[in-house]
Amino acid sequence: MSREEPEGPEPEAAAGGSPFPAELGEDEPPGEEPDRPCAGPALGPRSSLLFASLDAAVGRLQQRAQDALSRLNSGREEAHTELSGVRDSLLLKVSELAEQLEERLFHRYGLHNGLIQERLQALGEVLERVEEVQAELRRICCTVEAAYQELCLQPEA
Repeated sequence: MSREEPEGPEPEAAAGGSPFPAELGEDEPPGEEPDRPCAGPALGPRSSLLFASLDAAVGRLQQRAQDALSRLNSGREEAHTELSGVRDSLLLKVSELAEQLEERLFHRYGLHNGLIQERLQALGEVLERVEEVQAELRRICCTVEAAYQELCLQPEA
């Protein structure tokens, strides 16, 4: 520190010469709120212009921020609308593709049912022939058994 600072309360505050009055200023009537935040000397014209310029700049920035927010929200609404359109078209396309798939499956099912029906008919014919052969085999077995019994019953000569 290049300059000395007193420790403790500042001399102005201790003496009551604070820039912020504890009570109403002498130039203001009692019972009325002051228009400015502190009772100090009035701002000069140059300071007034500076604050007016700052207020205008802040106002422009707020307006630009509001405009940007409005554009952003508008863009979001457009994106939502487009997304809804895409979703609807996708749902329609998926529905069409599902219908086509279902038609193809039913066509395939029909073809497979036809093939299965043909094979079942062929199997039925084979099983009929097996039954016929089985019946003939039984007759042959009965004939062989009868012949064997005749041979066994004949006296030896």
